[in-house]
Amino acid sequence: SLCPAATPCCSEYGFCGSGSTYCRGGCNALWSNTLTSCEPEPICQSATYDFTSPTASALVLGNSTGFNNNATEYAWTLDKGNIAWSADGLGMILTETNGGTRLSTTRYVDYGTITARLKTGRWGGVVTAFITMSDVKDEIDWEFPGATTTQGQTNFYWLGVANYSATNGETTSGLTDTYDNFHNFTIDWQPDTLQWLVDGNVVRTVNKSSTLTTDAQGTRYEYPSTPSRVQISIWPAGISSSAEGTIQWGGGMINWDDPDYVANNNSFVAYVSSVQIECSSYTQPAPGAQSYIFTGNDSTGVPQVGMSNDSFIVSTSAAAGREVRAWWAVGAAAMLVGGAALFSL
Repeated sequence: SLCPAATPCCSEYGFCGSGSTYCRGGCNALWSNTLTSCEPEPICQSATYDFTSPTASALVLGNSTGFNNNATEYAWTLDKGNIAWSADGLGMILTETNGGTRLSTTRYVDYGTITARLKTGRWGGVVTAFITMSDVKDEIDWEFPGATTTQGQTNFYWLGVANYSATNGETTSGLTDTYDNFHNFTIDWQPDTLQWLVDGNVVRTVNKSSTLTTDAQGTRYEYPSTPSRVQISIWPAGISSSAEGTIQWGGGMINWDDPDYVANNNSFVAYVSSVQIECSSYTQPAPGAQSYIFTGNDSTGVPQVGMSNDSFIVSTSAAAGREVRAWWAVGAAAMLVGGAALFSL
């Protein structure tokens, strides 16, 4: 059932509530009280984020408390964990107590080409990841589990559905040591084709046409198609609270006495030197568009997304002690319905 009016927003973890924790990035509009309960999603802008730059720390908001969703001020949020800066760029830290580290873009990508230049971990039970994740759980992954440094795993999900029978997950082998060497890992996500690349070379292609599915609801493409944040992370698969399958996939239980961990002040670190985002020409913003919004599902359960001129910036009223939605909406007229502004995915 949908979230009640008193706690209208369904958070990325499936809990109902109000305020930025529930209504901002990750808020699932399809399970919230209304389609407009969640804050608008800041629209895509092409950019290159160089984490080796002396000013790179200004890109990342380290404490999102009080953040007003102004994507023009910060490009990334530190969602959890800890980061460090070095000549290699942004270091994502995993310790026995911090539960891992994740960063997300403040803007969303609605098809595009995203490249992360990174070094992975090399420790059993530890996963380095570069993914796109939509608020309704469309997901595209590059993941590097465990101690293997010559392989990467690619995967995709439609609305959070893991279709293992359709071999949505594949392994790319033959990589040169991903712990010692930086590589460019790319997700090229277009309306009809999804490709994964390593250092500019295509290693896997999925055509949207291959995801056609028929069930009691009808016939549809189970293909990622909703605006997504880019996320980079290091996280612990090999811990006692993980499912047994996750532990095995991640390379076993983490050894917190690993020499790398001990030598690095009791931390595992994976590095990202840059992320490049090129928005797709297919979904170029209509004049005045600032954000993406969900408009519902079609009869087969496929989410419908539109572009809006609603501002994504949220003001905070300290006197009232609560967040005030200041999206500058103008009702139904705020929806841009011309051209490609409203589209079925």
